[in-house]
Amino acid sequence: MEMITNYSDIFIMLAIGFGLFMAWGIGANDVSNAMGTSVGSGAITFKQAIIIAIIFEFAGAILAGGEVTATVRKGILDVALFANNPHLLVYGMLASLLAAGVWLLIASSLGWPVSTTHSIVGAIVGFGTVGVGVDAVAWYKVVKIVMSWVASPVLAGALAVIIFKSLQLLVIDTKDPLTNAKKYLPFYVFFVGFVVALVTLFKGIKHVESLKYLSKDVTLSLMIAVAVGVLAAIIAAFIMNRVKINPKDDKDFHYANMEKLFAVLMVITASAMAFAHGSNDVANAIGPLAAIYSIVEAGGDIASKSAVPAWVLLVGGGGIVFGLVTYGFRVMKTIGRNITDLTPSRGFSAELAAATTVVLASSTGIPVSTTQVLVGAVLGVGVARGLAALNMRVINTIFLSWIITLPAGAMMSILFFFIFKWIFGA
Repeated sequence: MEMITNYSDIFIMLAIGFGLFMAWGIGANDVSNAMGTSVGSGAITFKQAIIIAIIFEFAGAILAGGEVTATVRKGILDVALFANNPHLLVYGMLASLLAAGVWLLIASSLGWPVSTTHSIVGAIVGFGTVGVGVDAVAWYKVVKIVMSWVASPVLAGALAVIIFKSLQLLVIDTKDPLTNAKKYLPFYVFFVGFVVALVTLFKGIKHVESLKYLSKDVTLSLMIAVAVGVLAAIIAAFIMNRVKINPKDDKDFHYANMEKLFAVLMVITASAMAFAHGSNDVANAIGPLAAIYSIVEAGGDIASKSAVPAWVLLVGGGGIVFGLVTYGFRVMKTIGRNITDLTPSRGFSAELAAATTVVLASSTGIPVSTTQVLVGAVLGVGVARGLAALNMRVINTIFLSWIITLPAGAMMSILFFFIFKWIFGA
C-alpha cells in the first residue's frame, strides 16, 4: 500500500503516457483497418476518413465503451491474488500498455494489420502468468475471448457473403441496378442505424448515469432504435437522390452510376464502423489505464469498484484519432487494396458485416478483434466472388502476423514487468 502512495503521481502519469501510446497504436493499426475498405474502394478520401474517425471513434468510446472496458480491466486476471501486493498489478498493467504499444508500432511500420486485442490480452496474460503465477489468470475467460477470435471473423465473413449475395440478387445482377439500388439500399442503411442504436442503448450507456435508465426500458429502447434506423434510411435516400447520374459513365463500366450510390452510402457504414470500433477497441487502451487509476485512487484497494472516468475515455479516443492521422496510411493500404479488389458495393458489404459483428460482440462485453472481423468480412466478399479474387500471399502474411502477435505481446510485457519491479521495488 505504501508503494502505491509514494509513487501515486508517477504511476498516473506513466499510465496516461502509456495509455496514449497504446491508443496511438490502435489508431495507426486498427482504425486504419476500419477505414481501409472505404478509402481503398475510393468511396472516401483519407482526409474524410480522419474526420469520420474523429467524430464517431469518440462517440463510440464515450457512449458505448464502458461495457468492454470492464472485461479487459477486471475479467482476465483474478485480482484477489493481488490484494496483498497491489503494486504488482500496477506494474503489470503499465507493462501491458507499453508492450502492446511497442508491438503495434512495429507492426504498423511493416503494414501488418494485427490485432490490438491480441496484443493487450497477450500482454496481460504474460505478466500475470510469469510475474505472479498461473493461478492469477482467469483462464476460462481467456478461452472465451480466444474462441471469439475464431468465431468473430467467421461470423463477419458469413455475414459479408450473405449481404453481398443479397445485393447481387436485388441490385447488382438485375436489369436496372441503378433503380434497384435506390429502392433497396435504404433498407440496408436502416439495419445499420437500428443495430448500432440498439446496442448503444442496451449496453453502451450503462456507465452514463443520466442515461442508463434507457437500458432498462426495452420498449422505449426498441422505439428509439427503430427511429434512428428510419432516420438513417431517410438520410440515405435523400443523399442518393442528390447523386449526379451520367448515363455516359455506364458505357465503359455498366455499374458505374450504381457504384456512385454505394460510395455515398459508405460514409454511413464507415461512420458505423468507426463507432463500433470505438465502442470495442477503446477498452484495449483504457482498460489497463482505468485499472491503474482505480487502484491508485483507492490507495491500493483493488477490490473497490470504480466507474470509468470520462477523461479516461477521452484519453483513449484522442490517442486513437492521433494514431490514424499520423501513421494510418500504411495499414490502410493493406486492407483496402491488397487483399482483394474492392469497389464501393463490395466495401459496403464488408463494412456492414464487420460493423454488425463488432457492435454485437461489444454488447456481450467480449473484446473481439476488429482487425480479424474486418479481414474476415473482406475475405467473405472475396469468397463470394470466387477464390481467384483473393491475394493469398497477402492473406498468408496477415495470418502469420496474427500468430506472432500474442506471444510477442506476452514476452515484451514480461520484460517490462520485471523492469518496473527493478525500478520501483518488488
